[in-house]
Amino acid sequence: MITRTSMAEWNGTLKDGKGIMKLGSGAYEGPFTFASRFETGHGTNPEELIGAAHAGCFSMFLSAILSKGGFAPTRVNTTATVHLDASPKIILIELNTEADVPNLGEEAFLKYVETAKINCPISKALAGTEIKLNAKLVK
Repeated sequence: MITRTSMAEWNGTLKDGKGIMKLGSGAYEGPFTFASRFETGHGTNPEELIGAAHAGCFSMFLSAILSKGGFAPTRVNTTATVHLDASPKIILIELNTEADVPNLGEEAFLKYVETAKINCPISKALAGTEIKLNAKLVK
């Protein structure tokens, strides 16, 4: 079993406080504040990191199942837009992916992306959230 650890610390009140998030690998460490989460302030936020994780997981998973199906993707590029409402609750994640996969038709491609959307580990972890997918096969 593989385990990963990240850390966050928050100091102060919700609106006036500040925090820091760190990945256990040391690859990222950055600040977050009320403004960076609920407004447009400097720093990151949990939703942005969830989006990055989801985009990365989906891209890798799609590449893996394409490869297993006999197709060698040249490139898979995915963006994840995470929508946080005022309650606050993540209500929607939009995955937009573009892939260059030689010798693969559009219909088969759409089946692969739907399988990746349902089965990548981050999608499974976020199963209570609506996930929309827009996919484009490029040549």
